[in-house]
Amino acid sequence: MESLSRLEVLCERLYNSQDPSERAHAETTLQCFSLNTEYISQCQLILENSTSPYAQLLASSSLVKQVTERTLSLQLRVDIRNYVLQYLAAKGQGLQAFVTSSLILLLSRITKLGWNDDDRFRDVAKEAMKFMAQATVEHFYIGLKILNQLVAEMNQASPGLSLTHHRKISCSFRDLALFQTFQISLTSLSQLKSDAADERLREQAISLALKCLSFDFVGSSMDESSEDVGTIQIPSSWRPLLEDPSTMQMFFDYYACTKPPLSNEALECLVRLASVRRSLFSGESERLKFLSQMMRGTREILQTQQGLSEHENYHEYCRLLGRLKTNYQLSELVTAENYADWIRLVAEFTIKSLQSWQWASGSVYYLLSLWARLITSVPYLKNDSPSLLDGYVPQITEAFITSRFDSVQALLQDNSGEDPLDKAELLEDQLESLPYLCRFQYEKTSSYMISLLDPILQAYTEAARLPVNPENTSVQFMEGQLTWLVHVIGAIIRGKHSTSSAELQEAIDGELTARVFQLVQVTDTGSHIQRCSERSKQRLDFAILSFFQNFRRVYVGDQAIHSSKQLYTRLMELAGLQDHMMVLNVIVSKIATDLKCYTRCEEVIDQALNLFQELATGYMSGKLLLKLDAVNYILGHHTSEYFPFLDEYSSSRNRTTFYTTIGRLLFMEDSPSKFKASIAPLQQVFLNVEGIPDAAFRSDGVKFALIGLMRDLRGLTMATNSRRTFGLLFEWLYPAHTPLLVRATSHWVDTPEVTNPLLKFMAEFVINKTQRLTFDSSSPNGILLFREVSKILVAYGNGIMALPIPAADIYVYRYKGIWNALSILTRALAGNYVNFGVFELYGDRALVDALDVTLKISLAIPLADIMAYRKLARAFFAFIEVLCHNHITVILNLDTATFAHILGSLESGLKYLDVSISSQCASAVDNLAAYYFNNITTGEAPSSPPTINLSRRIAECPTIFPEILKSLFEIVLFEDCANQWSLSRPMLSLILINEQIFSDIKVQIIGTQPLDQRQRLAGCFDKLMADVTRTLESKNRDKFTQNLTMFRHDFHAK
Repeated sequence: MESLSRLEVLCERLYNSQDPSERAHAETTLQCFSLNTEYISQCQLILENSTSPYAQLLASSSLVKQVTERTLSLQLRVDIRNYVLQYLAAKGQGLQAFVTSSLILLLSRITKLGWNDDDRFRDVAKEAMKFMAQATVEHFYIGLKILNQLVAEMNQASPGLSLTHHRKISCSFRDLALFQTFQISLTSLSQLKSDAADERLREQAISLALKCLSFDFVGSSMDESSEDVGTIQIPSSWRPLLEDPSTMQMFFDYYACTKPPLSNEALECLVRLASVRRSLFSGESERLKFLSQMMRGTREILQTQQGLSEHENYHEYCRLLGRLKTNYQLSELVTAENYADWIRLVAEFTIKSLQSWQWASGSVYYLLSLWARLITSVPYLKNDSPSLLDGYVPQITEAFITSRFDSVQALLQDNSGEDPLDKAELLEDQLESLPYLCRFQYEKTSSYMISLLDPILQAYTEAARLPVNPENTSVQFMEGQLTWLVHVIGAIIRGKHSTSSAELQEAIDGELTARVFQLVQVTDTGSHIQRCSERSKQRLDFAILSFFQNFRRVYVGDQAIHSSKQLYTRLMELAGLQDHMMVLNVIVSKIATDLKCYTRCEEVIDQALNLFQELATGYMSGKLLLKLDAVNYILGHHTSEYFPFLDEYSSSRNRTTFYTTIGRLLFMEDSPSKFKASIAPLQQVFLNVEGIPDAAFRSDGVKFALIGLMRDLRGLTMATNSRRTFGLLFEWLYPAHTPLLVRATSHWVDTPEVTNPLLKFMAEFVINKTQRLTFDSSSPNGILLFREVSKILVAYGNGIMALPIPAADIYVYRYKGIWNALSILTRALAGNYVNFGVFELYGDRALVDALDVTLKISLAIPLADIMAYRKLARAFFAFIEVLCHNHITVILNLDTATFAHILGSLESGLKYLDVSISSQCASAVDNLAAYYFNNITTGEAPSSPPTINLSRRIAECPTIFPEILKSLFEIVLFEDCANQWSLSRPMLSLILINEQIFSDIKVQIIGTQPLDQRQRLAGCFDKLMADVTRTLESKNRDKFTQNLTMFRHDFHAK
């Protein structure tokens, strides 16, 4: 290696250079430090002699990679650990922060990986305390940082370590060192309480406490980003420390005397304490003392408003309140000291939070969840202490509605803010808890809502008679108010549940829903119908469609109408809707109106189409729809003349959804004449495009007609789920219109906007789902269909290969079409409706040409690109699997280089993270290996051309099968494979082909393990083949799979 100064220059370029080529050169030159174990001593020399922080970072990060990715001897790992500790003790004060962090990561990683190998690795907490015992602030800081990084390292899966192995180490650390680490954090916090304490030390100490409390104690892999942290399963040995009041008080004190991020981390610690399992406490009285202290602390924060002006504190405080009810019963809360004062303050805080809608929108969810949980517990409250919820819950509900009205007014005056109605997830979260609050004092709440709704509805009705005035914001204000009320009513309906007062609540549901139906009659009349471009009108129509979805789920259907007489009685009295048929007609009419009026508002179009699809999906509800005038109107008028959104290119994807729904409704009746009448507009499009000469075929008119037609056909095809329905579609398209598909593919092959919808339609058309492509034994339709598929694939494949490879966006312009083509052929080959032997028998090249061109376009893609795009990888490996299963001679007749490339691709696919792809590759390898075993290993001398070819390919590439078998063993032994059964199948086939290969791999794998483990592991390998014979019969395969499961378990047992 060059001189140290030269190395330092390269390191500075690696980390600081703005020139990519300069940085790449430096990376290439320096990568030997992380790849070759011989350079470990060089890394130590760099740390010892260099003053450049970038050289020090290179050395430490290279050691991290070496430790993680290489199998180092135990003594070498112990030496590295000791050296890092000595280095940090001697030079840690003068190091840059990023170098210190890298060295501490190295120490933590080597400690974790060696935890079960030697007791010296388990002394890291004592080593950290030695740092903290030093007189300097820097040493104290490094000691805390070591513990922080160690807990984090132990709590997360490490690269190259299986999940099982990780959990063993993590559990051992939890039992041996985590409690001591938590005690160190508390002691440090106590020492650092004074105002003169270094802020960095406080930050590390409280972060350490939080990491200890957030530890995954039972291997549940909880998601820390989610609201519900779950019950924390702290070990019983922690009981005395958590029952000690000073522990909780420490975090309340830190919250009071610090600012974010320290103060909100203190609150996070309290959230974790509030989530501690109930069974941890030694008795009921200790748990209630703990709860009382928590309520007292949260009450004092509300009384003083300490720190709540900081948003981070505010958010965590709301989470803390939400956790209290999650982990404690209402009966426990009401008996706590000063409960009345606490619930009053929480109610006031909630109301204030609702009113601060701009500032607290993300935190309100936790507060509303708290009140919802309190309310659901009221029926189970048996003691004499009152819950006091009756007085506060209606106030909170009213505050929610009035604050949302305030937001409408404020945003009309200042349009720079973001409307809460546009935050879909946040809106859904808040509406999730609202039904519990509204239904708690339902009569009172509904009276309040009706008192608001009726005057607004009256004014909105009158406004429909006035001409549109863009400067008049009163209509927008009314629409904003109505939108919120409709959302709230929809949420209330969705939250209907069986109670003793169900009939009374149902009648109130009728009162509220009747007013929404009255609103529906107004929204699309007079001047309102002209306001579809206004955002406020779009939001209102979206809310109405959401309401319909909720109403349909609860109150539409034969069972619902019999059990909902009170609601329909009120609907009849107030809106003239006597049963669900009339309600459905209103809903479908509204869907039709929205689809007519909105051409560019995707949000409303999507919601309308989704609702229409939901209505048509159920058999009974679909049958009901066919009786409605509104539905029959849509079935007879489904063109862009009536629904302009179909002409919008941006909405072209919605055409598929629209026609899937239309198809479902059409196919519910066995009426070929009705089907023929309904597809007449599409038939006319076919005839128009077919009549255009080649010279004019590349026009925009043809382009957009084809895009729309292909999306429509795909939608109709998706709706077919039986022989009868698919037969109607097939007889219409073949042979009259399939030539257009080939012609369109040839002419527009360079335009993915046309070819992708066409190929997607064909991929849907040829899939044999629910056995819909089952033709009569005398029918040639399966063969005829495949011939058309072949023509399209040949036209597309030859066309795409003739085009230059695009410099940019290669996925859109090339790979997307190719994976669609692969899907077409894969589905056709696997559909079991074509006798492929017919093609060779009669000299028809349809199959050969389709396979040739598809292999050509797929093998032209670099393997790196296949692995980079998941959809492309799925299509490619599914295609290879089908070839290996049904058409293995195609693979065997390939030249040696192509054959080796495909098997190399399969080896890479086995390691793919997507389990379905890995399983497909395993199946493909198993088919090839089983063919070799059955025809060459156990058979006579190869005689058939495919067998001779396979024998020759394997002889020319003797390392192919051994490499795949070795990869399979590495996946099974060293990774978390969720598809072990699938991987076991090719393993047996490959072992039986050549047992010497298996013996060599066994020696290699055992050689990578520690010396003291090798004898035990050799015994594990011997058991793997116990009672396994030299056959590939199902029973023998199952025995090997069973042995492999035991082998994997024994291999990891230490």
